[in-house]
Amino acid sequence: MTLLPRNNGLSTIQYEKTEGNQLFPVFLKLNNLHTVLIGAGNVGLEKLTAILNNSPFAKVTVIAKIFLPAIHTLAAEFERVTVVQKAFVDTDLDTADIVIAATNDTELNAYIRNSAHERKILVNVADKPDLCDFYLGSIVQKGDLKVAISTNGKSPTVAKRLKEVLKESLPDELDITLQQMNELRNSLTGDFAYKVKKLNEVTSVLVDKKADSNKSLIWLIWGAIVLAIASTVYALWNKDPDFRIYVQGINPKFYYFLGAGFVFALIDGAIGMSYGVTSTSFSLSMGITPAVASMGVHLSEVLSNGIAGWMHYRMGNINWKLFKMLVVTGIVGAFLGAYILSSLEEYSKYTKPVISVYTLILGIVILRKAFHVGQKRSSGKIKKIGLLGFGGGFIDAVGGGGWGSIVLSTLIAGGRHPLFSLGTVKLSRFFVAIVSSTTFVIMLMRYGTHWEPVAGLVIGSALASPIAAKISNKISAKAIMMSVAIIVILISIRAILKFLHVPVI
Repeated sequence: MTLLPRNNGLSTIQYEKTEGNQLFPVFLKLNNLHTVLIGAGNVGLEKLTAILNNSPFAKVTVIAKIFLPAIHTLAAEFERVTVVQKAFVDTDLDTADIVIAATNDTELNAYIRNSAHERKILVNVADKPDLCDFYLGSIVQKGDLKVAISTNGKSPTVAKRLKEVLKESLPDELDITLQQMNELRNSLTGDFAYKVKKLNEVTSVLVDKKADSNKSLIWLIWGAIVLAIASTVYALWNKDPDFRIYVQGINPKFYYFLGAGFVFALIDGAIGMSYGVTSTSFSLSMGITPAVASMGVHLSEVLSNGIAGWMHYRMGNINWKLFKMLVVTGIVGAFLGAYILSSLEEYSKYTKPVISVYTLILGIVILRKAFHVGQKRSSGKIKKIGLLGFGGGFIDAVGGGGWGSIVLSTLIAGGRHPLFSLGTVKLSRFFVAIVSSTTFVIMLMRYGTHWEPVAGLVIGSALASPIAAKISNKISAKAIMMSVAIIVILISIRAILKFLHVPVI
């Protein structure tokens, strides 16, 4: 909204109204006022409920000839609510401070409005914006924090949708922050200007430095790990001949998987997905069995998802109800998937093409996503979270990846908030990866698993984690997704054709 000063020769400046929402937001202490509500139907019930939800000790008089039973039930729970069953007369407003008309009689609503204005009382007429002096906005509350939403009377439905988004986005811990800030404010001495300056300094640090401190911590941990590894290897190489001989005898696959794990982790950090499918398809192309490939993927994801989940927890991005439903069934599905795939290790030549078909499907899914980057999808919010977690955990363990592609994509497509869905899926993925990894390790020990490829994936992905976070916003997600999808599709097709004994390059 633009305010244009207009000089009319007076000592004050007046302003001409332009486009936009001209409403002035206020928060009323209804507990200290007398509200008269005329109408006791569905709309009246909605208005009374809104008042009492926000001001439980408000003094409210409800006047109507016919009452919904729910009005009497609600009024019985609040001692300052009075129910008067009669026809409205203008003298009913003599002691009113606020008036709300919620009848379905247009003429009566107009009469109520005129009676209120004669007494200089503000009035709200339900579903009649032109007759209102004020609107009842949608309210989002987190303890002492309260946010009111107004659409200038244009669309209450939009206001309700925004309320749902904000309610899910704002963490419950905000109320704790408010209490702490209040204690800090009360402990400050000095004049008002000093207190404001000090509080601004504290909050600016919380907002501006939080991301930087998180990144600095990640870089510090990563640097310490790299330095420790490099120092240890250098010392052993120079002073321990047996170690030198051991290193020279390491299977070259370790270095291939070290580089592959590093690259795949960079890709995953840039676009937020595809580590499992790229690692699995690469492992299969290198002759690794499906069970070992899946074990390598999940072992390397334990640390990365643990750190990511912890960071989301610190930032309040976890929907705990959703987390509980996902993690329990996800763990069960992951255990069964890992157990079954490990039990079929001796039939790996038959399970390989099945997994290749799975990675081919995921490659196609990624390719489709690449053409819809930035586009929002909406459908009915998914209800069967437990089934989604079980299916995601099972397929992820069997196929070496897909938890993010299946669970996260389904939640977001079903209307869940992206940030809370990402944080919840990352944290639950940590526990799912631990269970599937442990199951694979126990089950595959009897087969004498070659650990070089697994170690390569784990170390490579760990080294790439902080770099991936750094470059995530500097690379075109669409270009990477398309490239990854094409590579995965080609590798998967090659593996399938090879199983069918079709000559391939």
